[in-house]
Amino acid sequence: MFEYFPGNYVWNLSVVAALNSGGYIDEVDRACRPIREAANRGEDAGTDEFLASWTAVVDALVIAADTDRDAGHTDSAGHAYARAANYLIHAERMQSPQTPDRNAIYRRVLDLVQRCFDLVDPQTSRVAIPFRDTTLPAYFTRPDIDGPVPCMIMWNGLDSTKEHMYLSGFAKELAHRGIATLMVDCPGSGEALRLQGLTAQIDTEEWAAACVDHLETVAGIAVDRLGLVGWSLGGYYVPRAAAFEKRLALCVAWGANYDGGKVQRRRVERESERPVPHYWNHVMWVWGETDLDTFLAHADGVTLDGIVEQSPSRFSSHTGRTTVRFRWNMPIAPTNRPSPARNANCGSSPPARAAPNTSVSTICPWSAPSPQIGSATPSPNFPSARRALSSRADRIRAGHRGHGGATVALRTGRVRRPDTGGNS
Repeated sequence: MFEYFPGNYVWNLSVVAALNSGGYIDEVDRACRPIREAANRGEDAGTDEFLASWTAVVDALVIAADTDRDAGHTDSAGHAYARAANYLIHAERMQSPQTPDRNAIYRRVLDLVQRCFDLVDPQTSRVAIPFRDTTLPAYFTRPDIDGPVPCMIMWNGLDSTKEHMYLSGFAKELAHRGIATLMVDCPGSGEALRLQGLTAQIDTEEWAAACVDHLETVAGIAVDRLGLVGWSLGGYYVPRAAAFEKRLALCVAWGANYDGGKVQRRRVERESERPVPHYWNHVMWVWGETDLDTFLAHADGVTLDGIVEQSPSRFSSHTGRTTVRFRWNMPIAPTNRPSPARNANCGSSPPARAAPNTSVSTICPWSAPSPQIGSATPSPNFPSARRALSSRADRIRAGHRGHGGATVALRTGRVRRPDTGGNS
């Protein structure tokens, strides 16, 4: 990993994430240069200085964006607001749950993202998913094509938000491929946690049911082609949900979290990296616990042992790699988008499964699952989703399994045994 702050994994993680989400290197350098000495004091000390330095860059960027907007330069303004939101949400993520005005900082992020939607991204809008007696906040991106389209539901991990998901650019990549995206702040994350007080829970199928119920009310969504993807701690949330919510056609666990209790106990012993400063305050905030012993006892229930066996197909774990297999048990409708041009290595049928450690982005771009029996037209929609989700991290490998099957494999270097979990 690129280390702006040598030896400080947690701070470097925010720098790299900001750059990966569209940050400009000169702006990130201006935010980081004044706090190089503070980074030497460890991951927790100095996070208030981190916030102040990054906020100074945000303030300057917003002034420039306001000027561009007033002058009618809407593209420049919209993209500047997006970068400002990017820097501010990464600085906000670094703070303790007890940081004064943290919710006010987050509300400013929401405002900046909305300005981006208004100026440069009319395909994306804010939505509220009915959940219990409240809602789950979300962003919804719809591709600009006719006809029912598939939709990927995206869930967070331990310390990310729907703003991180949106700013990562995945929804835009999926929209280019004719796929809608629903980016959700589930309980324990983002707006649901900060502004609504909803904490995480073991039985994530309740969230999945709420998301699917909502999408069934949205015009133009192919409800038989709904997928669910989760990163980091989402590598527990998603397989758990897919084991019980049978209306999902595709599951991607981007970073395996097989046994959360063992992961957390390893962190107590400092045997693995922590993804966020003030880690134990943060994790107990997410799960709604008040002391470490109670949290660790609760974390023992965050396991996929005995759960994945109830899924429509198999979940298996290998050294350095987790493979998730779900069956394509829904009709596959043709797309009205033209098929991508085939390269010299493409034949007239989908290629064989990629070799181990090969990114799907290196495979023939035409690859698609076998068509529904009785149909002559394969659909590239869900394979396109897998390609988009792997294009940046180079970790996901999708393979063809013939009629009725699909494989999604995830490269997670931290996974050594089924009990080691992912990054959160």
